[in-house]
Amino acid sequence: MKAKYINPFYQATNDVLNNMLELNTERGQLDVIEDIVPGNEANVIIGITGDLSGSILYSFSKDMTLEIVKMMSGMEMEELDSFVTSALGEVANIISGNAVTYLKNENYNCDIVPPQVIIGQNKSLSMATEKALLLPVKTDIGKFDLNISVKEAIEQKPLN
Repeated sequence: MKAKYINPFYQATNDVLNNMLELNTERGQLDVIEDIVPGNEANVIIGITGDLSGSILYSFSKDMTLEIVKMMSGMEMEELDSFVTSALGEVANIISGNAVTYLKNENYNCDIVPPQVIIGQNKSLSMATEKALLLPVKTDIGKFDLNISVKEAIEQKPLN
């Protein structure tokens, strides 16, 4: 996986969290995950299509998710309900949308598909490629994982 795929996702994550929530981010140590990716209590998967194909998994603890939604809405939340999961899905959607804009600067024309939110402890998720790059992101309110599983799409040849 190339750095020019990864950097736009971190840049978008940093920009969105800083601008929307006034959170500073710190990039953790990159790691390669093979086959199954461990999830957390609140997970958002967003597919990538176009010149790159694959998926991005945002994986948050319950406490961090509730704090993000509190910062966004001003409301104290206690459970990962439909309001909270919708808000978390929207944050991941905004980050991913900004990332594909940054990918365009690298000459990749990509789009995203609507987010899927998966709630529950001890979830393991299969990603779009055999290997995913794990990028831990630290903030003032906790750490979350960004799992990036993308590859260059195979060009389709027309059938005769």
